[in-house]
Amino acid sequence: MSISSADNETGTIVSNGTVECSVDIQGKPSVRYTSGGWRSSGFIIGAEVAEKFAYFGIASNLITYLMGPLDESTAAAASNVNLWSGTAAFLPLIWGSIADSFLGRFRTILLTSCLYILGLVLLTFSATIPSLCKDQETSIVSCVSQLKVTIFFCALYLIAIGEGGFKACLRAFGADQFDEQDPEESKSKSTYFNWLYFAISTGILATRLIMNYVQENLSWFLGFGIPCISMMLALFLFLLGINTYRFSTGVEGRKHNNPFVRIGRVFLAAAKNRRQTSSETFLLLPPETSEKFRFLDRAAISCDLDEVEEAKAVLSLVPIWMCCLVFGIVYAQSTTFFTKQGSTMDRSMSSTLLVPAATLQGFISLSILIFIPIYDRLFVPIARSITRKPAGITTLQRISTGIFLSVLSMIIAALVEMKRLNIARDHGLVDSPKATVPMSICWLIPQYALYGISDVFTMVGLQEFFYGQVPVELRSLGLSLYLSVIGIGNFLSSFMVSVIEKATSQSGQVSWFANNLNQAHLDYFYWLLACLSSISFVSFVYFAKSYVYNSPK
Repeated sequence: MSISSADNETGTIVSNGTVECSVDIQGKPSVRYTSGGWRSSGFIIGAEVAEKFAYFGIASNLITYLMGPLDESTAAAASNVNLWSGTAAFLPLIWGSIADSFLGRFRTILLTSCLYILGLVLLTFSATIPSLCKDQETSIVSCVSQLKVTIFFCALYLIAIGEGGFKACLRAFGADQFDEQDPEESKSKSTYFNWLYFAISTGILATRLIMNYVQENLSWFLGFGIPCISMMLALFLFLLGINTYRFSTGVEGRKHNNPFVRIGRVFLAAAKNRRQTSSETFLLLPPETSEKFRFLDRAAISCDLDEVEEAKAVLSLVPIWMCCLVFGIVYAQSTTFFTKQGSTMDRSMSSTLLVPAATLQGFISLSILIFIPIYDRLFVPIARSITRKPAGITTLQRISTGIFLSVLSMIIAALVEMKRLNIARDHGLVDSPKATVPMSICWLIPQYALYGISDVFTMVGLQEFFYGQVPVELRSLGLSLYLSVIGIGNFLSSFMVSVIEKATSQSGQVSWFANNLNQAHLDYFYWLLACLSSISFVSFVYFAKSYVYNSPK
């Protein structure tokens, strides 16, 4: 298989119908009209849909499984879900580095998809192990089977390892199929991120409508087995398009060592040469050197200029990245406390149909499916006519809009929870944790729907921003930075839950996250997140105003 391990460059100049710095699966120059573009990305998008069906088939209802067959408390289950989701979203940083430095995206996708499928097979097997063990002498049920728990968590984190590399590299590989130097393909690349998210949301909606019902009403074996089959389909679809893909050959003479090593070397060199005068450094630099973070220019004495510019580009992203972490915390709530909140409410649609609480997560996907065409076909053309920008608004304006909407989502969630608690008190259900609060679960729909619209702005914007603003050689790492916002956000959410759980349950007080939600105070937690999100929004706008794009947006 003639593929360079450095398959992370984008084709450049058109020559005789081929895309330079790009080859096909056989190592021959890529022919523009038979490779890349939408013909290739179609297979990749199909694989994304199948993979997301598999991932959210596990993630969307995981808290129910942890609190049910594994018998965990509300706080412990929420913390475990956040830790696992955070790991899956943080690992792309490592896999992106490996792909950009050693394996290349294509090989990384193949490797991680195999690990992913193996994890799903083990998870399905764990569902066949009895949930409870019995004391041999008294035959009294005493605990959850430790074998089941061990295999379950091993499988779960194997899935996280596979999923972390698969999603980071597959999305970047799909974007690489569009030549930035060709006007038509460059325009299509911006559209690609919108419709990729549209397709992903289709898969997520399907799994939330189907898998939650299967898991709660049929069996967890089927509930885990079907996602396993879906992931196998994802790998098949990806391989089906192998003859149409473009594999970039990299920049001639470029040392594709670890990006963290390259960037770290620049910072060390700048610190070592900190006594160097500006005039001496200036003589080493060409006129096109960027003006930001001039203290790093001192590293040019011992580092390549390209490496210095890489370090500057990555450093300029840090304030933006940090301001988005609170959004990652908010993002974690839909699969944990939103679901637990809904499980206490009236979920009956008829005398025989009881809707699983996790199914309401489908309104996130539904609102995304409705809003993306509106955004792409209506909002962007109108905004483009006003701003004269190809995308209508800048990526940072798009992200800030999404963060603002997430603040509103948290405010609505807090108000709805206050109403639910009042109804529980009015009906004397405070001490009845298993009783159904006479309040329709449909009250949760607005917070889910607004959450989805926020995603269209923030998540798609983050993908496009981090992909476009890092150096070309680091684009797997760039998309990993976007995913790490969600990963770190989940870790922070887990940390906050643990700290608040400990702080609010002292001296006999009822925890904010008590197993009996009618005594708990999720509304306090939502108000806290709304305040933190507001601070995050103001900070983001401040840094966005001074950010200088590396290329026109």
